[in-house]
Amino acid sequence: MIALLHFTTPLGAALEVGGAFPPLAPAGVVDLAGGSLPATAGKVVLFDFWASWCAPCKASFPAMAKLQQEYAARGFLVVAISVDEKAAAAAAFAKRLNPPFPILHDRGQTLVREIEVPTMPTSFLVGRDGRVRAVHAGFRGETTVKELREGIEALLADKGESR
Repeated sequence: MIALLHFTTPLGAALEVGGAFPPLAPAGVVDLAGGSLPATAGKVVLFDFWASWCAPCKASFPAMAKLQQEYAARGFLVVAISVDEKAAAAAAFAKRLNPPFPILHDRGQTLVREIEVPTMPTSFLVGRDGRVRAVHAGFRGETTVKELREGIEALLADKGESR
């Protein structure tokens, strides 16, 4: 896992590399479309925190969609979590971009405060064991995509990591 950690820094977030990603339901996170929360157990998951007012978030969604489509069959899932105060703003953003991954809403901004997300967007790459393997603050285009791709591939190849 050293290869994963060389490009990440905890960035002062309360949730750091190696920590367990908290469950979504107790924090009041809901599916924006009113469905069930996605099943994440045993998967490699990229939890991406975003907001409708965030320009880099808008730029990151097509890249996240591409990663989802490329790796989904191997057990990877992008889960986008809006921190917008108003669900309508998040819903309008999601409708415009129509991503192929679940869009959730941290309606009380409980989870984002609990894990102290440093900036928008911030992504937490989580292994099959539910532990954070990398933290990415911001979106720097192809640089971020390359780092995410390396991390995702390493985690998908690590079969001994399942819960």
